[in-house]
Amino acid sequence: MDNDLATPGAKFISWKLFAMLLLASTALLLGGCGRKQLAQHGQTAGWVQVWADEFETNGAPDPARWGFASRKSADWACYCADTLATTFVKDGQLYLRGIINRDPTDTAKYKTACIQTKDKFAFRYGKVEVRAKLAKGKGSWPAIWLMPQASKYGGWPLSGEIDIMEHLNSDTIIYQTMHSGYIDRLNQKTNPPYFATTPFEVGGYNIYGLEWYPDRLDFFVNGRKTFTYPKLAQADASQWPFDQEFYIILDQALGGNWVGEIHNEDLPVQMAVDWVRVYQQQ
Repeated sequence: MDNDLATPGAKFISWKLFAMLLLASTALLLGGCGRKQLAQHGQTAGWVQVWADEFETNGAPDPARWGFASRKSADWACYCADTLATTFVKDGQLYLRGIINRDPTDTAKYKTACIQTKDKFAFRYGKVEVRAKLAKGKGSWPAIWLMPQASKYGGWPLSGEIDIMEHLNSDTIIYQTMHSGYIDRLNQKTNPPYFATTPFEVGGYNIYGLEWYPDRLDFFVNGRKTFTYPKLAQADASQWPFDQEFYIILDQALGGNWVGEIHNEDLPVQMAVDWVRVYQQQ
């Protein structure tokens, strides 16, 4: 039978064509799945993912991963509320809001979102990335930060604090800041510098990152290194309490001594979080 496809050369061409069609159809399928889910289980150069939340289930944040921080006197926490009015997942995003309190049984003027991984997930050394979009408004103070799980060197600031991102009001910069006994009690704020400011894409999603090593902390915005805080030679726990496990906090605070007054006409204000991912070195 005269069949060109029976020849070896034609067989090669047909299989090549089949492979091209298969690749094309796979690409279409992957595009439909969305890059968010695909990246969830991946790796980034030298790092392996050990924890993540992609916020894929509508409603309250996953209770296996997150708990609500309680209301207390600290500026960031004075309006914290455990309610879906301030903290909820919808269509693949976590929304953290600061709102006017309409509940007559609650004397607080505002309610804010404050969630954390305390007692659920903590880690020592690694890489943290959070993809988030910030709003703006007078009195707005969203933050992404780490606190020590056990506070082995004593209460704040002795056991440290790592602020990956803080944003104030309508600023076009964010703050990345360290806290410790060395910085806040001994007032050693220039040797080495304890914070930096950096611009970000206003109105869009940005990736706020930290790489934490035994001898330094490197901060990033959209993959660009913005600030390094080193462990000094012969450092003690006062300067370097960053050798213990820390947990993650996400919050959308309002007002306080640093941020200033709140303008009600700017509320509600929110931080939308696309994902949170933690890696450790392979």
